[in-house]
Amino acid sequence: MTSYDAIVIGGGVAGLSAATALAGQGARVCVVDARPALGGRASSHRDPVTGESVDNGQHILMGCYRESFAFLRRIGSDGLVRVQPSLHVPMIDNAGERSALSCPTLPSPWHLVGGVIEWDALRWRDRLSVLRIGPALRTEQRRLRGKTPNLAASPGETVENWLIRNGQRERLREMLWEPLALAAMNQPASEAGASAFVRVLAQAFGDDPADASLALPRVPLSALYVDPARAFLAERGGHLRTNAMARVVTSGGRAVGVALKGGDDLRAGVVVSAVPWHALPSLFDAVPPALESVARHAARMKPYPIVTVNLWFDRPVLDCPFVGLPGRQMQWVFDKRAVFEGAASHLPLVSSGASQLVPMSNGDVAALAMTELRAALPDVKDARLRHASVIRERMSTFSVAPGEPPRPPCVTDLAGFLLAGDWTDTSLPGTIESAAVSGHRAAERALRPEP
Repeated sequence: MTSYDAIVIGGGVAGLSAATALAGQGARVCVVDARPALGGRASSHRDPVTGESVDNGQHILMGCYRESFAFLRRIGSDGLVRVQPSLHVPMIDNAGERSALSCPTLPSPWHLVGGVIEWDALRWRDRLSVLRIGPALRTEQRRLRGKTPNLAASPGETVENWLIRNGQRERLREMLWEPLALAAMNQPASEAGASAFVRVLAQAFGDDPADASLALPRVPLSALYVDPARAFLAERGGHLRTNAMARVVTSGGRAVGVALKGGDDLRAGVVVSAVPWHALPSLFDAVPPALESVARHAARMKPYPIVTVNLWFDRPVLDCPFVGLPGRQMQWVFDKRAVFEGAASHLPLVSSGASQLVPMSNGDVAALAMTELRAALPDVKDARLRHASVIRERMSTFSVAPGEPPRPPCVTDLAGFLLAGDWTDTSLPGTIESAAVSGHRAAERALRPEP
């Protein structure tokens, strides 16, 4: 029997941010993951045809991702992310017209106003309507600072309704707010709840203009955070166990460790669950009474998929690292040749909230991606497609629609057992930042003496 200060179950962003935060404070940590490799829903694999390292989905960070960057700085990989000097988003609308939202270096939120005012994809009435969203964002920012109890969005309001109520015209919603909401929430604006979206906007368009900048990893996700976190833990006496099915062991009304399939028993003063919501019951032979409410709510959480199509062409077809494709099934296309500085050659096309694509065959999904890409990028018509792959994350995120079950806090009613994961109560949608926030909260609580 091996003893640790803490055992973390799950080796994604939440689990590794928790584990490295604990190890950085001198705790002896073991990370246990049922999969063959770490990374969870933000991982990489080797494409068997081309040999290139392929992410299971394109993940973007934002300048306001404080906890995500704190995690990367801790493990020494923050330099592997390219952050825009200011927000710049190229777009190609359904008519094939190309434009860009490019925010000037002005104080926030005037950089957003200036960018929208100069955006030639919009008519003047559309551009000026951005001013009407300011009061709601200021309310949420004041609420974040604890200066007002007022809500910027009602609990039962969808993103679409909130945008309309705040005077955002249809064209501005189509080109800016709805693509941003779909990317952040992985759910259509007509379904997603406004509260989490307003929180994202309040953080992105806060005091620092750089908070709204997009940040693209310059390396595959495993090289960005999995491998550096593994090295960080090893240097501090931590251990990693993959291909390890874990069951939480309880005694005297508290979690005391885990039993691994195959007979290994690990003991610890605290157990942190960093698995997705749908995997929580699998950690127990029978869910303890102290966690029945959490498990019941988790069982009601509705999953939303992300589908990524990777395309390899015989020549470059995109002249920038990424471009938005609003109004289409595939909403974004990235050029890994540019993002990875020549270390890859494929184009990931991302479909968020992709419920309609999940049951389709790989061939049909790839064909749809090709059709939309040809319509948006004329250079694709003369290029030869060498290879295509389709990745489905069927349970990528959870629904944030009004009326969904409550998300649990970090601390549970089972002593010695903490929760981490983007699905816990971070007030954010299911993003990398939500996962990092939850991991750091769990680590902070684990290091605090029990009352």
